[in-house]
Parts: sequence; C-alpha cells; structure tokens
Amino acid sequence: MTQRIRNIAIIAHVDHGKTTLVDQLLKQGGAFRANQVVAERAMDSMDLEREKGITIKAKNTAVHWEDAIINIVDTPGHADFGGEVERVMRMVDGVLLLVDAYDGPQAQTRFVLRKALKEGLKPIVVINKIDRENSDPQKVHDQVLELFLELDATEEQFQAPFIYASARTGFAVKHLDDPRVDLKPLFETILNYIPQPIAYPEKPFQMLVSNIDWNDYVGRIAIGKILSGSVKNGETIYALRKDGRKERTKVTKIFEYSGLGIVDAAEGIAGNIIGLAGCEEIDIGDTLSASDAIPALPFVDIDPPTVEMQFSINDGPFVGREGKFVTSRQIRDRLLREVKINVGLQVREAENSGIFYVRARGAMQTAILAEQMRREGFEMLIARPTVITKEVDGKMLEPYETLWVEIQSEAMGGVMQVLAGRKGRVDSMSQHKNNVTLEVIIPTRGLIGFEFDLMNLTSGSGVMSHLFKEYGPMAGDITTRLTGTLVSMAQGMATAYTLDSLQERGKMFVTHGDEVYEGMIVGENPRTEDMPVNPTKEKQLSNVRSQGEGKGIQLVPPIRFGLERAIEYIAQDELVEVTPKSIRLRKRYLKAGDRKKSG
Repeated sequence: MTQRIRNIAIIAHVDHGKTTLVDQLLKQGGAFRANQVVAERAMDSMDLEREKGITIKAKNTAVHWEDAIINIVDTPGHADFGGEVERVMRMVDGVLLLVDAYDGPQAQTRFVLRKALKEGLKPIVVINKIDRENSDPQKVHDQVLELFLELDATEEQFQAPFIYASARTGFAVKHLDDPRVDLKPLFETILNYIPQPIAYPEKPFQMLVSNIDWNDYVGRIAIGKILSGSVKNGETIYALRKDGRKERTKVTKIFEYSGLGIVDAAEGIAGNIIGLAGCEEIDIGDTLSASDAIPALPFVDIDPPTVEMQFSINDGPFVGREGKFVTSRQIRDRLLREVKINVGLQVREAENSGIFYVRARGAMQTAILAEQMRREGFEMLIARPTVITKEVDGKMLEPYETLWVEIQSEAMGGVMQVLAGRKGRVDSMSQHKNNVTLEVIIPTRGLIGFEFDLMNLTSGSGVMSHLFKEYGPMAGDITTRLTGTLVSMAQGMATAYTLDSLQERGKMFVTHGDEVYEGMIVGENPRTEDMPVNPTKEKQLSNVRSQGEGKGIQLVPPIRFGLERAIEYIAQDELVEVTPKSIRLRKRYLKAGDRKKSG
C-alpha cells in the first residue's frame, strides 16, 4: 500500500503562491464538487492568516490523484515560525520548492530549504507565476541551482526536476514551450520522483507525534507519520513521553486527511499521515507505540529562541472593562497551553506574581500570540521585546541576523543612514534596473521596529526578510526611537478644546471622546523627553462673550497603532495595554512620582 502514498511539504517565501497552488492541487485532485464554492487560500484557516496573507501554522491535507494519496504539509514561509517547519520535516519524504518567476529564491526560502536538504529530503522545484509580466524563469532556474550549491545539496538533490507553473491559472509544464493545460505534469513528477515513505508494515506500531490538533468531540488529536506497523480503533497503545514516562492509553478514533477535511478510518497503515485520538496529555515530540519496551523515537532539534517578551496582568484603571480573562492564572494557563502545541516557544514565570516571559524566534511570533489571545478575550500588558544574550568565555554575546532589503535607488541614502544607526553592516549590494538589494549583518536588537522605518522611507515599496546568523559580540547602544511622548497627567475624557492646542506640540494618539488615564501615552513629542499633559481640560465658560467663541475646532486624525506596530514603537519603560477592543500605550509606572523613583 505504501507504493501509492507520497508525503510532501511545500516550501516557499511569503507571497510566492504556495497556498494558491495547494488550492489548485485540491481542486484538480477532485477534493471539491464541481459546483462547490470554495474560499481562496482554503488552507489558511486562521483569521490572522487570511488577514496577513501568510501561513502561521503548519497544516495537513491530502490530494487523491488516480489511485495515489499525496499527503501535503503546508509550511510557514516566515523564519519566526521556523519551529513549525522543523517538526514537520520528520513527516515527509520530499519537498516542493516554490519560487516566484520574477523575485527568485528569497531569504525565507533559503531557511526552510536548508532544513529540508539537511534531512535528506528530495526536492522538486516549481517556478511559479511564469505568466506574470517581466517574469524570467530561466534566470530563476539558474538562481535556484546556485542556491542548491550554496546549501551543500547532494548530487541527487542537485538533479531535482524543474516544473514551470501558474498556480493562479492552474497549469504546470515540464518545459516552457509545452501546452499549458492543467497540473497533471506536477502530479506525475511527484509520483515518479518523490520516494514512497520508508515504513515497516511487519514491525510493531510506532509513530512520532509531529503536530497536535483539537476536536470538540474527541479532545486532543496526535498527528504524525506511522513509521512501522498499523493501528486500529480500540487498540491499547503506549505513549512514550519526552521526560521518560510511559503511559498506557486506548485509541478512540483514527482520522485520515482527505481534501480540506478529515475522515474517520478503521485503521492507520505504515507510511500514511494520520490523526489519532485517545491520548489526552500527548505532546509534540512524544512517541506512540504498540509496546512500552520499544525505545522512543528521537525528535528533531529546534533552533533556540532569540527574543524574549514580557506578558503581565493588566494593572491599569480600566482593567476588566473589555476582557473576559484578566487574572494571572488565566494568562498562565493560556501560555502553557500554547507551549504544548508550539515547540518554538518557551515560557517562564517571573518571581513577581502575574509576570511571564515568553521566548520566541522573533518579535512577530510573540505579536501573533498576543493578537490571538486578545481575540479570545484576554487583557494583558506587553513589554518591548528584548534579545536573549549569552556569556561565552567571560564575554557577553548577542544574536545577529542576515537582513536582505530590496529598495528603490532613490531611497538608498535614508535606508543606509537608519541601518548605520541600528549597527547594521552592509555585506553586499547588487543593482537591478531601478532597484537595489542590500545584504546586511545586523544585531537582532537593531531589527526591532526596522520594518516600519523601511515602509516610511520607501513609501511602502521596500521589501525585507531576515534570518538568524550567529551569536556575536555586543554591538553597543542602539537608538531606535528619536522622539519622546506626551503622557497624560489625569484620568477622564479627552476634549477637543485641549487636543487642539496639544496637536501643535506633536502627533496625537487619541481624539475627542477617548477615555484616558494617568500615565497613558496620548501622543508623540518631537523632542526626546517625555512631556506631562492634561488632555481632559474643558473650556471654562463665562457669561461674557469672547471674540473666538464658536469657532470650529479642526482636529488632525490621531495615529492608531496595530499591535505589532505598538510593540515595536514603545521604549523599555513603556508597555502596551492589550484588550479585545483597544490597544493603548502607557508608562510602566503610571504615577509621575514612581517614574522618578525608578530612575
């Protein structure tokens, strides 16, 4: 049976068409009825994935082509979610490397591909969007081969087949001048080139848990590839935990993947990717086996986190107004639940009650977690991310990243100036027509907030991607914000009368009718120091008419921060108050006297 099973992962940079290609594979594999209305990017099941246009969680699906089962794992293209990528590599036997016919291979592609080649997986290269204007498939073909050489691909991996496609239109060809009909050439290449899974049907059942899902009816579902034997409903199996414990459990349900859904199965066979219910406490990295005498399977090493962010209970005056979950215990339980299904995260409790430190690959990963919690009804405070340093031979080291920036030539001066201030060192520079690509070595600290500077300097046309490089010597002080803040001295409702005069001093974050409290940041001061202001003052009325009375007040629309922008904007002595309805910036110590004492 394993001869007709293929397990593949799809690797691509953000926005290169990965999820669109999966949609087309499902459609042409018969996963949808002829008249079924299907949402675009069907694999992006989370609201955040649809809004941001990126894949955050690795997900499984299966395409049935003729009499074969092709299990597909959709992997995130962003390096911050690398933990998702690393663990699914154990489930698959080959990868589809999807590359844009105009942009060529990008930084995130490099990151995931390195992991896949290291695991010995066989690649198929799909050059996508060949029908796009200005595409250059031949040039991209050569760039991919150069990338394989750079990443030390084996001779067999270097001989990978190339497919030229348009995921949006739904065709693939083996040669550029072939007729453009459907995705049949891609299906055939997958069946002919990707090896069948290495599995041992005659040996006892054994499976490594590579992913976790949840079902309201059956609870936790362990997902993984069966490496040997088979398993049936109702059988007794053993969960071999990472900490050495061995627990006996009973299989209550077996699921197989089919199209976008899961179907009940009576039996799971060697080589197939299945979901298995019945193990309530199962975690990623645990082994399920027919006997407790069989040794546990090794789990893939995960790259260590480089960024730490503080989550704490909301101690502001508006606590509990908008959120359902505000206590320390509720936040703690939610963070620990996330750690169980997200191997790239680590959580530790501080000595002070109600403070938790979340370690991750990058600021985006922690911001996504905070946004998910916010939508679930949590209220909390979040601090600016800090990098995780380590001491080696008495010297303090910090993480460095390789940053790739693509900008228009005219924005070069401003971007170079900002990079210099953030201690970035330009390693190489290449010019193409009107664009310049910079490769920069920069401390991870210097990257926090850089994306928004880049957007401003390039009017939104700049593109960046980054990848962890190594730990190196401390780079010294980095100034990422050159402005101060306007801090409210009072609690109440902001009035148009006061805001009219305040907006002459700086940019406002609140408008008429917004509620404010003491210590809340209501605007930006162009100078570096913080300025106390009272935005709640009302005009004193008298019984004598004044000349200016009755003039209409024109308020400039306030700056409204999204969560990611707010986290990267705040300084070390400031926090972001996150609730289901609001994002507020505030000082860590609300009272002016406490701020002076803290120094």
